[in-house]
Amino acid sequence: MPVSLKTIEEELNSLLQPQQFQDYCPNGLQVQGCQTVRRLVTGVTACQELIDLAVSEKADMLLVHHGYFWKGENPVLTGMKKRRIQTLLQHDINLFGFHLPLDVHPQLGNNAQLGKLLGFKTTGSFAAFQGGHIGLTGTVENPCQARELVELITARLHRKPLLVGDINKQIKTIAWCTGAAQNYIEDAIAAEVDAFITGEVSEPTVHAARESGLCFFAAGHHATERYGAQAVGEYLAEKFQLEHTFIDVDNPV
Repeated sequence: MPVSLKTIEEELNSLLQPQQFQDYCPNGLQVQGCQTVRRLVTGVTACQELIDLAVSEKADMLLVHHGYFWKGENPVLTGMKKRRIQTLLQHDINLFGFHLPLDVHPQLGNNAQLGKLLGFKTTGSFAAFQGGHIGLTGTVENPCQARELVELITARLHRKPLLVGDINKQIKTIAWCTGAAQNYIEDAIAAEVDAFITGEVSEPTVHAARESGLCFFAAGHHATERYGAQAVGEYLAEKFQLEHTFIDVDNPV
């Protein structure tokens, strides 16, 4: 059965609580389309390829982690941005984007879902952020060497991570934060865990990992953030009996 756009919007705002965050972009409905939703597509980033695939799926709604209107970007609708938004409007597709709210949701967020996928037991959180914490800490399902954790990440995320550290180090405790969270390495070190997993790496990250003895894993920004939007899509599909398709437009970064 079709569900009103208003009902979907109210449910997402209640679920993800975007008003609690000072974010780099607006969270929620970013481009308005049709007034009822039957078919939902989810993905990581609202790139042209994902939009075109949503059109082919006859989607009424697209929900992503990386949407539009980021702080500091040129606000004019020209070129690539114009083509993307024009496609959404031509096909009456609603675009919802949730950034930080989709990282930290305790059950459906990117961090929670990544931990679940990798079989980690969550024991706490780390990296103070806007009155809370943005990352999670826990233990691996079976203590293993760093080389074995590389194999696990590769198998589950379908992407081999970059490891900085001793490949033979025994890993029991771990911190993780998806996406571009490499700057939280000092917080991971302070948490006294054996390893830290995030998406990206920067030049200073390597030295911090080497000098602290922490095993650092850069597993891919996209690869670590596939799971939150998909989980929210599954939640909406079950609650409102929507047709849902997660589409993965791969990105090597």
